[in-house]
Amino acid sequence: MGQLDGRRTIVTGGASGIGRATAEVLAAEGAIVLVADIDLAGAEAVATGIRERGGQAMAVPCDVTRDDDNRNMVAVATSELGGLDILVACAGVVRRADVVDTTAADWDRVMAVNVKSVYLAAHHAVPVMARGGGGSIVTIGSGWGLKGGDKAVAYCASKGAVVNMTRALAIDHGPQNIRVNCVCPGDTDTPLLRSEAGQLGVDEGTFLAESARRPLARLGRPEDAAQAVLYLVSDAAAWVTGTTVVVDGGGIA
Repeated sequence: MGQLDGRRTIVTGGASGIGRATAEVLAAEGAIVLVADIDLAGAEAVATGIRERGGQAMAVPCDVTRDDDNRNMVAVATSELGGLDILVACAGVVRRADVVDTTAADWDRVMAVNVKSVYLAAHHAVPVMARGGGGSIVTIGSGWGLKGGDKAVAYCASKGAVVNMTRALAIDHGPQNIRVNCVCPGDTDTPLLRSEAGQLGVDEGTFLAESARRPLARLGRPEDAAQAVLYLVSDAAAWVTGTTVVVDGGGIA
């Protein structure tokens, strides 16, 4: 028996990084996972891997910035899974630049993928969860949603918005038995982190080594954040809502 046996789950951004690890960790605990990503081939590969290990998963294409795609994603969960118990909003992008070098298009893209996507997913998921008697939503913020960082003005603003949106959702929908919490990872070894080296024009190895300079002296692994998500969506966190769990090896301690 897993902690999440039979719980119907959506993970956005599930084709890679923290989203992939989260889909795999939750499925291993018995969740039925809908892997949603704009990269359908990647999402299908994750879902196939879960099924090969004895879990239950399917994939759905979703551009998280589009209202229709989010509506369809939740509709698929309702029709194919029979409802929705868990939503994990993992999709994200980063643009490393200060305010002078951040274009309006860059700003809009970061805000759409990192913030608007959470709003859209929750907008469609909350009514389904409420009709089913409740549920759990986990957003993915960042350590830089709690403090500032260099050359990342749009990213920092977007993740700060995610952290406070999480609190607002928890307040509004607690009476419907919907818990909403945020996981804030530090630098985690994902394709997204590695892309930052190129954006900054620095050597990838040097960048990753510098990113690992924190009390626990290593980069995060996607599974580190996924395990925090597992706790927050499980019954162990039944009275936890509106909070932020920092998973960063002590980086902002």
